[in-house]
Amino acid sequence: MSMTLYDSRRAPNPRRVRWFMAEKGIEDIALVEVDIFAGDHRAPDYVARAGLPNVPALDLGDGTTITESVAICRYLESVYPEPNMFGRDAREVAVIEMWTRRAEMMLSTPLMMAVRHGHPALAAIETQVPAIAARNREGAEHALAVFDRRLGETPFIAGERVMMADIVAITGLDFSRMVKFRPAEELANVARWAAAMRERPAAQAGV
Repeated sequence: MSMTLYDSRRAPNPRRVRWFMAEKGIEDIALVEVDIFAGDHRAPDYVARAGLPNVPALDLGDGTTITESVAICRYLESVYPEPNMFGRDAREVAVIEMWTRRAEMMLSTPLMMAVRHGHPALAAIETQVPAIAARNREGAEHALAVFDRRLGETPFIAGERVMMADIVAITGLDFSRMVKFRPAEELANVARWAAAMRERPAAQAGV
């Protein structure tokens, strides 16, 4: 069964999947670029396949298409189980799930909203509201203090190794560079972790 990933180099969520695939050394999935600025994700054939005008989308080759980046990565984890990135036992699975959800809701989504409503180029695909950008930027700043405390306890967000929570967080943080967002200088643990993530070979696959 041949799988195809509908990708977009301009969006942060597809980057999560590319990074995850690179960490696992997955090289047998075809990549198809979807130009969101050209509206490719809204084309009738794409929406019919994916169900929503969203990227990324993983076509399994059997008539099934999965959207939502974390769901795609969970599926890939089951097909390519090593290195493990979602947990080896009940406790670890729960801890990773907890921190992945926190990374998504508290950090990555607010940063994405700050970019979508704050960067001039995104006005082409978003009805921008500056107050939304400002509020989400503030929320991300508060969240980073939580992650800094956590990263004072563990080398990576969910534990001793890179896991899905780290990928969700770093791709959101990198995307926020578009609006010149930077973690506060006093967040030394976040700085150490971010540098370690960006030095990983898989980070280049995510760009």
